[in-house]
Amino acid sequence: MSAWPELLTNKPVNTRAELGAYEYLWQQPTSNTKRLAQLFESHPGSLPSDLVDEDTAQRVAGEVVEQFAKRGIKRFGVRINGMHDYPGRLRDATEPVEFLYFLGSWELAEAPRRVAVVGTRKVTAEGAARTRKLVRALVEHDFTIVSGLAQGVDTIAHQTAIEHGGRTIAVIGTPISEVYPKENAELQRRIAEEFLVVSQVPVLRYKAQGPNGNRLFFPERNKTMSALTEATIIVEASETSGTLIQAKAALDQGRKLFILESNFNNSAITWPARFEKLGAIRVREFEDIARHLA
Repeated sequence: MSAWPELLTNKPVNTRAELGAYEYLWQQPTSNTKRLAQLFESHPGSLPSDLVDEDTAQRVAGEVVEQFAKRGIKRFGVRINGMHDYPGRLRDATEPVEFLYFLGSWELAEAPRRVAVVGTRKVTAEGAARTRKLVRALVEHDFTIVSGLAQGVDTIAHQTAIEHGGRTIAVIGTPISEVYPKENAELQRRIAEEFLVVSQVPVLRYKAQGPNGNRLFFPERNKTMSALTEATIIVEASETSGTLIQAKAALDQGRKLFILESNFNNSAITWPARFEKLGAIRVREFEDIARHLA
């Protein structure tokens, strides 16, 4: 194993400079998650500030802080690859992120028994009921519920965890200063205040480009969500759902992937059987989950 993470742990770090440098790298027109991952892979042992001059990094950091202030965000946290508090499990992702923003209690990201509960935005009544039943059982078994704060399954998962006295983490596809969908503004605020909201989305790049570019951050956050958890549970998803990106990521990262039985009984979709062949676990009853995560 390379010694550079250990060296970085003991290196003085100016968080503001790292924030600004990372945001500046994202401002470059050709930057995306894959290219930035390749950039840092080609510069082992480097922090963002090693790749950007100090004055530029400080200037860009000021712009980010100004954007946060406009949104009423005065306190936030970051995690930087190479620092002792960066979650090493994120390196299991194919294109791991170097920098994360968060609001709330980071301790939840280190809590044992974290599982992602995800699914379609256009959830059916049956899917909504299954989500509530599943999350209630997970909370009763002391699991932390992780989801993406999207419409449908995600929203129900977060709400049910809170209603039943559980813990929840939202891994969002926008900067921490933005809300999507807008109707989840209060839910996001509450999770940020009482639990944890995590984002890898660069603030200034998001602000500068339109919806077509920003929508690409959502599948990337699914990969991060999978890496942060020990398992992903799919409640309901269509054949083209973005949830399937997380399903593939979970298997690629060596995480467990659970698929509720109702998906296998849906003749309109073929993905459940495909993922089962790749190692996903079919869930007929809650014990199928509990047994594999014991």
